[in-house]
Amino acid sequence: MHFEFVDVDVVVAFCQRVIALEPAGLIIAGDIAQAPTVERYLRALDRALGMPIYFVLGNHDFYRGGIAEVRTAVSAVVERSEHLHWLSNIDYVSLTPETAIVGHDGWADARAGDYDTSPVMLNDYKLIAELSGLSHAERRQVLERLGDESASHFRRVLPLAFEQHRRVLAVTHVPPFPEASWYQGRISGPDWLPHFTSVAAGDAMVEAMAARPDRELIVLAGHTHSGGSVRIRPNLEVRVGSAAYGSPDLQEMLPID
Repeated sequence: MHFEFVDVDVVVAFCQRVIALEPAGLIIAGDIAQAPTVERYLRALDRALGMPIYFVLGNHDFYRGGIAEVRTAVSAVVERSEHLHWLSNIDYVSLTPETAIVGHDGWADARAGDYDTSPVMLNDYKLIAELSGLSHAERRQVLERLGDESASHFRRVLPLAFEQHRRVLAVTHVPPFPEASWYQGRISGPDWLPHFTSVAAGDAMVEAMAARPDRELIVLAGHTHSGGSVRIRPNLEVRVGSAAYGSPDLQEMLPID
């Protein structure tokens, strides 16, 4: 949504569009705003929509701040809310007897493509405290740790959710497979894949679905701003939303049975 790039009337219009659709809830796959304002926008969505909001954080949500700092602040906001569900902080939510939702913020973990020779310098590496001022090798270590954190979360919560549900929605910001990392309308090249894919999270998802061929996983992601869908396994599909700065929009209505 990138609310940091729009005026308040655009945020109001976005909320009005959501309300008009009368959904059972809203799923947000990250990049709500930036560190100084993400708490404010979460509270505003909570007040304006009055419905369950299932969300993860994206890399932009930590800009001009730090990962640990923002996570602490968002936890405090969620604790005071009836409607906000930060999926990184919980096991799963049962939406229906058939379907549950899980999620984790996720992070591109430098394991896809060619990190060693990539000239890409994301704003992440300048504007997020834990990633700024590091050497190329030091940054890689942090990215891998963040990717492993996401993978560990999915390895723990997916089996729990599948014990009671046939279908699970997994929300994460960064696409968990190179095949789902579209950029400018096509699959990212080796320079961009290290910054646009969470390989560790994808590995965890493949493991979970190989163990439960009778279950279905639909992954909802964002980050690269180019939308698309791909089936990784017969029971594992990834859908990536599109985005444009200054034009927050809805991706699709998901029928949940």
